[in-house]
Amino acid sequence: MSITIISVGKLKEKYLKMGIEEYVKRLSGYTKIDLIEVPDEKAPEQLSEAEMEIVKKKEGERILAKITPDHYIIALAINGKMRSSEALSQDLENLLTYGHSKIAFVIGGSLGLHTDVLNRADDQLSFGKMTLPHQLMKLVLIEQIYRSFRIMKGEPYHK
Repeated sequence: MSITIISVGKLKEKYLKMGIEEYVKRLSGYTKIDLIEVPDEKAPEQLSEAEMEIVKKKEGERILAKITPDHYIIALAINGKMRSSEALSQDLENLLTYGHSKIAFVIGGSLGLHTDVLNRADDQLSFGKMTLPHQLMKLVLIEQIYRSFRIMKGEPYHK
C-alpha cells in the first residue's frame, strides 16, 4: 500500500513540520507515504462567492493534476463521514484487501475543496464540524493514518 497526502499550501510552521516528519518516520515501517503540496491561490481577505469559487477551482485543478486514475481518493470535507480511529483502520484495511493499494487523502485550502475534487473523490472523511487550519489538519490526518496501521497490526496505541 502507498499513501499520498495532497494538500494545498506550503507548510511553514516548524512545529507542524516536526510533527509530520515524526509520523512519516514512524509510518515508514508500515507503508510508503508521499506528501505533495500544491500552491495555494493568492487572494484578498474579503472575497465574493464568485471569487471564492474561482480560487477553489484553481486549487482544485492543481490537486487533480496530482491524482492518477488508480488512486482511491479520500477527500477531507467537513460534510464527510465521521469515523472512529478503529473504523478508519478497518476501512484502510478493506481497501488494501480489495485491491486499492494506492490511496490519496486530499486536504483543501482555507476555502475548502472545489466540487470537481469532491466529485472525483471515492470517499469523504470528516474530523468533525469544527473548522481547523488546513495545515494542522495534515498533522492530525497523518497521526490517524499511523494509528490506523497500529490498530491493523494489533499493536498497542493510546486510546
